[in-house]
Amino acid sequence: MAKALILGVNGQDGSYLAELLIRKGTEVIGWVPSNIPISTLNISHILEEIKLVKGNLKDVDSIRESVDVHKPDEIYNLASPSSPYASWQSSLEVSDVTGLGAARILEVIRNYCPQTRFYQASSSEIFGNPEGEPQNEETPFRPRNPYGIAKLFAHCMTMLYREKFGLYAVSGILYNHESPRRGLDFVTRKITHTAAKIKLGFEKELRLGNLEARRDWGYAKDYTKAIWLMMHQNKPEDYVIGSGETHSVREFCELAFGLLELDYRDFVVCDDRFFRPLEAKQMVADISKAANNLNWEPKTNFKTLVKLMVEADLEFAASQQRQ
Repeated sequence: MAKALILGVNGQDGSYLAELLIRKGTEVIGWVPSNIPISTLNISHILEEIKLVKGNLKDVDSIRESVDVHKPDEIYNLASPSSPYASWQSSLEVSDVTGLGAARILEVIRNYCPQTRFYQASSSEIFGNPEGEPQNEETPFRPRNPYGIAKLFAHCMTMLYREKFGLYAVSGILYNHESPRRGLDFVTRKITHTAAKIKLGFEKELRLGNLEARRDWGYAKDYTKAIWLMMHQNKPEDYVIGSGETHSVREFCELAFGLLELDYRDFVVCDDRFFRPLEAKQMVADISKAANNLNWEPKTNFKTLVKLMVEADLEFAASQQRQ
């Protein structure tokens, strides 16, 4: 039986990936940070099917111990602070965990288990201020926030270790991907969760930043299938993963509130506090390579994604009130 170590298993992507690997008969070791409080809500339904371990991406000995004890065939690095906006307040922490953390994992693999396959969660934020659209694997990198810079360091180190040491090491350059498991501090979940609470009479307004900001949004569960496919090719390569289309925050609001028979204009307030210091330019994925090489395309469209999130948050908000 194959064995996989998922760093960040309790997050949105980690939990969906764990479910996928379990279905495929893979033994899953779920790695969570030992130095900060974490929630296991996303994996509560599979806790009996995975083995949880704790570690610290700032400590190479901690990583080496996890690898030595569990001897995984695959390592998925999905563990890092994941908010570009919040990275301005914690640039040193993000640089250490997101950037150097990936380098530490690669060093452990190179020295102790060079046959282990490695996946690095890269991000469209490495493109930052792209020269054109859509973006593909050859688009120049121009990150515009500490998160994007840290992700770019990890991305480049993954590429270099693959080329210099012959590791099976790949990066998935994932565009924004959402789900009912998205953190409440992300704009999409903030919209669906607050809209549900407004519908139930628990809230009166929703404060947001730039409603005209556009993103390439997809469904996280679809994207974890792409991650698995990247790790099971004959040749290790990096891939851009996205939906190939963009929608504005305003569109997201209109659809989410509309599903609840509400007019977003009655409740949404623009607040300067939530505008990004440097707003990204138009970011949209060219997924031609993934479609051709991996036979992968997203299955869930924008409207279906929003509907999934709204319905889940309506139930979640109601359950919170019942408690």
